Amino acid sequence: MTVSGGVLQAVPALPATADTVVRLLARGDDEPPVTLPRDPAREAARRELSKQMYHENDPSWLQRALEAFWDWVDDLLGAASTATPGGALSLVVIVVAVLAVLAALWWRLGTPRRSPVTSPVLFDDRPRSAAEHRAAAEAHAAQGHWNQAVQERMRAVVRALEERALLDPRPGRTADEAAAEAGRALPAHTDRLRTAARDFDDVRYGGRTATEDTYRGLAALDGDLERAKPALAGTHADARQGAAG
Repeated sequence: MTVSGGVLQAVPALPATADTVVRLLARGDDEPPVTLPRDPAREAARRELSKQMYHENDPSWLQRALEAFWDWVDDLLGAASTATPGGALSLVVIVVAVLAVLAALWWRLGTPRRSPVTSPVLFDDRPRSAAEHRAAAEAHAAQGHWNQAVQERMRAVVRALEERALLDPRPGRTADEAAAEAGRALPAHTDRLRTAARDFDDVRYGGRTATEDTYRGLAALDGDLERAKPALAGTHADARQGAAG
C-alpha cells in the first residue's frame, strides 16, 4: 500500500512470474546465476528442431542417394585418372574405345539369343497336312520371306513322310530326329535330309537368315522325296554287307 496525497492506495499484486523475476534481480552479485539443467535444455532443443517447419527444404532420400552415388563415381574416376597415364583425357579415350568395340560387336552379332532349354521341336502349332505346309511355304516365298518359307517347307517334307507311313507321327519330333529316321527309309537322300534339318535349326533357332537358294534346294528335296521309293530293310542290309565285302 502507498501514500499519494494523503490517500492510501493499494498496490496490485504482481504475477507469480514477475514476482519471481523481481526476487531474482534483487539477489546480490555474490549469488550464482540461475541456469537450466543441461539434459532438459537439450531435450527441449531437440523437440523444437524436430518440427516439420525446420525440414521443409531438406533433400529427399532419393536426392541424398543420388548425391552419394555421384560422389562415389567422382571419386572412382578421380582415382582412375590418377592411375592412368595421361590423366583424365586418356581415361576418356579408353572409355570411348571400349564403347566402340561393344557397339561393333553388337552390330556384328546382333542381340544375344537364349539357347533353348530342350531340343527344338519341328511342329509347334495345330496339325496341318503336307499340302497346307507347301502352300504356306510358297506364299512366304512369293513375298521374299525366306526364313518362314524354309521352315514351312521343312515341315511339309516331314509331314509328307508321315502321310506315306515312312515316319511315325510324333508331335515332339525334332528336325534332326526326322532326318535321321527318314534317312533309314530313304538312304539315298540321307545327306540332303541332314542338310535340310541343319538349315531349319539355323533359321528357326540359330538366328540365321535364309536365302532363296536355301529354299529352292529344300523344295527340290521335297519333290525328289515324293518320287523316291523306300528301301526295304533286307535290301538295305544286303547293300551294306556288299559294300563291306
